Amino acid sequence: MRICASSSPGEIRIAVTDNGRLRDFALWRPDMADGVGDLYRARVSAHVPALGGTFIALPGLEQAGFLPDSEGLGPLTQGQVVLVRVTRSAQGGKGVRLGARNLPPDLPGGSEPGLLRRGPTPLERLARSCPDAPVAIDDAALATALPADLHPRLLRVSAAFDADLRAQVDALEDPVVQLPGGMTASITPTPALTAIDMDGGGASMDRRPKQTAQFAANRDALPDLLHQLRLRNLSGAIIVDVAGLAIRKRRALAETVETVLKDDPLRPRFLGFTALGLAEIVRPRVHPPLHELFHSHEGRLLRALRVQMQVYRGMPPNGRPVLLACGQATLRLVQDHPGWMADFLRLTGRVLQPVADPILPAHGWRTDHD
Repeated sequence: MRICASSSPGEIRIAVTDNGRLRDFALWRPDMADGVGDLYRARVSAHVPALGGTFIALPGLEQAGFLPDSEGLGPLTQGQVVLVRVTRSAQGGKGVRLGARNLPPDLPGGSEPGLLRRGPTPLERLARSCPDAPVAIDDAALATALPADLHPRLLRVSAAFDADLRAQVDALEDPVVQLPGGMTASITPTPALTAIDMDGGGASMDRRPKQTAQFAANRDALPDLLHQLRLRNLSGAIIVDVAGLAIRKRRALAETVETVLKDDPLRPRFLGFTALGLAEIVRPRVHPPLHELFHSHEGRLLRALRVQMQVYRGMPPNGRPVLLACGQATLRLVQDHPGWMADFLRLTGRVLQPVADPILPAHGWRTDHD
């Protein structure tokens, strides 16, 4: 087992590998943390009986968090100060979810609202889940952001991702997943659920009877597909349409689904097959799914900066800045995150210089090469 942390401007991609296979993955954006695990002293905004909970104003956040009545704090009044923990990040257009149970006893006293303690970073979470795994980093500055107890496990390397691992991670951005036996699966997130459509490939060449071949193909492909739920952090309601198998035959795949899901640390629930033969899975929502992180404005820009970093890394500096022509919204985003430019300079030895370009759309950008 090995943990690989690959740094780029504004982002660290973290992969846990086991004999070369991608076992876990997370994105860490230090100045855009999802907040899960953060502890607050916060003020009650409004109790909403129809929603079964209370909105809590969190210091430093524009959007209030939601504390379910089931957390057991009893009747809350507007203006009251309470201790809460972020249990689910903002995602899917909804704000953060809060909890009030099992809070640590050593929180600082006081009555003024404020952030009391940050939750663990993605690298800390994965390191704790793999306590014996070395942590390979390709940016020495990363060590300063990690707790001291992780330092003995750090291994400085020139590149944390080799070509094979980089390809496995890049594939997580593709909605089409390649599966064993020549099968594929198309993943389509919607506001209500994630739909996954499996498509038969190599099974069509199988000489056995059609239903026998299709059952075997789906059974062999499902472990890889369900592992993608964990890698991509697909959560909430998930439906899977297996390939080419009669509805009455699909229920025989239930044991395979349940067995694979037991390895997922979030403990997803398999609810069975619907009347249409669709497998129903519910996976707890905690951190944002990868597709939201990848396809957000900041996600697309950070990917572009990573590509530019790879272009210039290892090249001798020539004294000229790397120009980043920006639309209005992109320029504001970069200016609000000066750490991205500092990262680019440290990782490439070149200055990243954002400049306004009125011709570009608000969320557009363009890079100029040497």
